[in-house]
Parts: sequence; C-alpha cells; structure tokens
Amino acid sequence: MVLLRLSFACWDYDRMKAIEDGRVRPEGIELVFLNYRVEETFFRQLRFQEFDVSELSLSSYVLTLNQENPPFIAIPVFPSRFFRHQSMFINSKAGISTPQDLKGKRVGIPEYQMTAAVWQRGIMEEEFGVPITSVQFFTGAIEPSDKPRISKVAHSYPPGVSVTAIQPGQNLSQMLADGELDAIFSATTPSTFDTRPDVVARLFPDFKKVEAEYYARTGILPIMHVVALKRSVYEANPWIAKTLTKAFAQSLDMAYEPLLQRAALRYMLPWLEDHVAETKSLMGGRERWWCDGFEENRHVLDKFLEYSYNQGLAKRRFKPEELFAPNALESFVV
Repeated sequence: MVLLRLSFACWDYDRMKAIEDGRVRPEGIELVFLNYRVEETFFRQLRFQEFDVSELSLSSYVLTLNQENPPFIAIPVFPSRFFRHQSMFINSKAGISTPQDLKGKRVGIPEYQMTAAVWQRGIMEEEFGVPITSVQFFTGAIEPSDKPRISKVAHSYPPGVSVTAIQPGQNLSQMLADGELDAIFSATTPSTFDTRPDVVARLFPDFKKVEAEYYARTGILPIMHVVALKRSVYEANPWIAKTLTKAFAQSLDMAYEPLLQRAALRYMLPWLEDHVAETKSLMGGRERWWCDGFEENRHVLDKFLEYSYNQGLAKRRFKPEELFAPNALESFVV
C-alpha cells in the first residue's frame, strides 16, 4: 500500500507523543512529525504555508476564515488548552484589588489577536464587567530577549478600542515593574514576577480556586490551539480529516496511561497521584478531563467565537461547526 506522506508541525506534547514516536500511525498516511515550538510553527504556517498539517493558534485560524479563500481547514483536535486567570498580572501599587479596578488602566498584551488575550478580555468583560473599551491596551514583546510580536494574519481593531504599540527597546515585563503599565494579560509569566515580587503580582493570587469555580459554572477549559490541514491538501484527499482525527484520539487516550501508572513514576512529580485526584475532583469527577472532539467542545468553541466577534476579530459570528472539516465532526470510540 502506498502511503500518503504528510508533514505535521507541532510541539511534542504528551498527548502527541504516540503520534511522534510511531505507536499510533494514521491509516494510509506517513505522518512526518516536526517538533517545533509554537511560535515557529505559527509563523511558518500562517505566513508561508510550509506544512501539510500543523498546530495553529485558534484565534489566528479563525482570522483566516475571514478571507475569501481560507487556506486551512481544522479538525476538532486541541493540542493546547489553558485556564487563563492565572496569567493576568498587575502592578501591586496601581490600585487594583479587584478585576473591576482595571477600568481606565493600562494593560499590556503581546498581540491583540492572540488566543490567550481573546479569552482574557472576554472573561473580564463577561464575568467582571470590564469592557474592552474601558482600558488602554499596549502591545509588544514581554521580555527584552523576545522579538516584537507582529500579527501573522491581518486584522483591524474595532471602534472605541485603544491599542498602542510600545516603543522599540521597551518590553512589557519591565514596563509593568516600573509602573508604566498597570497590568499584563499574557500566555507566559513575565520575568519580573520572579525578580520584582515587591511590585508584580497576580490579579488572582488564588487562581486555582478561581479557575475551578469558573469551570464548575461554565464547563470551559479554554482551547488555545487547534490542528489545521492545508485546505489544498484536504480537498485533494478529504478522507485524511477523519483518519487523522481518529489517530489523534488514540494518541490522547494513550497519554492518560502514564499519568495513572502507580508501579513507578513516569514523571518527576512525587505527588502525581494526589494531583491527578485533585484535578478529577475540581473538574467534576471526570476521568477524562482533557478531551478532543466536536460535540464535547461545542460550548467552548461557541464562547470563543462569541468573544472573537465581539472583539472585532471575526468578521461574522461563526458557528462552531463552520471551523471543521464536515467528515471530522463525529466522535470516535477509541
């Protein structure tokens, strides 16, 4: 049998390990795993479409759907998910004791359209009554060593939203510590959180409790990234969407085994068993707290699409099913 050779650019997450090492092989496909960090993958794929299949920012992918001929089509596989309350940071001298105190403040974000910031702005507006028009956003590199963030997909800003690029040589982390910014919404932790604990703090110090309560109310573990196929490759071989979705489901299922193994610890976490038990408890007792698939995640995707549209990014209010190859929407029993 002649296999269809496809390149796949993705970070080597635990849920992707069985794909990377060959324990799971998609039927009829020779999948060449390219282990790149997310920023490199996003840049190369969104600018140059270098890979047949890749991990993509959910927000950037939705932006590509604004185009007359979208270059990608996704399958309901989500390599990265992350509660985002924990990555909101404040200058502790800026007079911010509650989220509502962010009104009128200066908030640094690496990039307006980045997925983490879309979730964070949406949560602030919906959950805490802080409209995106009530703060001033400043975009730029988090650290001095970071390259300036340039949007990889064209977009505009909605009326009434203030977005200003910081000056060359500046970085958000130092600006927060120096009081030039009042807060940072990010995906990563600014270095000044460790080097300047006297002035840089989390907006939600007890973030795990806040995030667990958020999940209990909403059932949302925010999706950050999606797996997308180059549309030209998919249209020439539509069967690959379903086949890849099935393979990724198998790989995710296999990632749970080392977490539950008790004869010896696969990871360097002495209290792993307790952490797994706590995670199950905080997430409603679910045995599989991290899941792919469309129906299981429809409500998460719908919320993100609401935020994307309300924040002036998506040109229309997409429906969740519009994001994916039609033949990949049904779940598999693995």
